[in-house]
Amino acid sequence: MTEATVPAWANPVRAAWANPLRAAWANPILLLVLAMLITAGHAIVSRLAVGQIGPMTLTCMKWGVALVPILAAARPSLRHDWPTLRANWLYFVAMGALGYTVLSALFYLAAHRTSALNISIIPGAIPALVLIGARVFLGVPFSGWGTLGAAITMLGVVAVAAEGDPARLAALAFNSGDVMMLVGSVLYAGYTVGLRKRPHVSGLSMLAAMALAAFVTSIPLIVWEIASGGFVWPTAGGLLVLVFVALGPAFLSEMFYIRGVELLGPGRAGVFVNLVPVFGTIMAVGLLGEHFAAYHVVALALVIGGIAIAQRGALRLG
Repeated sequence: MTEATVPAWANPVRAAWANPLRAAWANPILLLVLAMLITAGHAIVSRLAVGQIGPMTLTCMKWGVALVPILAAARPSLRHDWPTLRANWLYFVAMGALGYTVLSALFYLAAHRTSALNISIIPGAIPALVLIGARVFLGVPFSGWGTLGAAITMLGVVAVAAEGDPARLAALAFNSGDVMMLVGSVLYAGYTVGLRKRPHVSGLSMLAAMALAAFVTSIPLIVWEIASGGFVWPTAGGLLVLVFVALGPAFLSEMFYIRGVELLGPGRAGVFVNLVPVFGTIMAVGLLGEHFAAYHVVALALVIGGIAIAQRGALRLG
């Protein structure tokens, strides 16, 4: 239908929808808050997935479904970036496998063994781990504020893993799900540091390349799950979870974050990571009815405070 044949009533309706959407796409605060809200909701949904769909099935199908809207959104930039993507294919495969496949698999496995509260709080260590990784592997200056913030954040993570019990810490008696989340956080921090060396392509092209790599590298995981007898045929609830994780965390959250960084810059945008443990804690208690213990309060304060202090140092350096 051409512009000339569009009914008269359609233009006002289209304009009414287009203007708010255009305004929202230009608002970095809104986009970053939404990205963090969706990311926090991921922890809640991962717990709801238990018994509804297998963790490796969810990992593989998540990226398979997400590829459809990601490739559609990235199509214009992919034409321009294809030569660079092809020349650096090994980088994108490694980054997609590390930052997307392995992290997703550990995330969904951990959901069978620990609470949504812990899943929400432990990844709060990622910004501090990124600062450490950038210092060790890239030689990025590490300020006094950054050192203090990283140390405080890690104390918060240790408080969660030990469930506030010094005896558990002394005996290294940690919940296996919490350990998986900590390992996943370390790997994702490595992925984030690796982004510093990314080839010169658009954010959407990179997202598409890594999502494709994540789908391909997750196929052996679902094959293993089926062969080992751990396959769970997705229930109606499992399919709803799949739709959410594919369109929410894997697509919309990434799109919103990429756009927010473009508008606000990486330093200021990174501060919004503080919202993930806050949103996740509220939803875990309010929606799942999980017990909010005293050590969760202490850990949350340490994680958020540590991130804020570390970001203060990062912003001064930037």
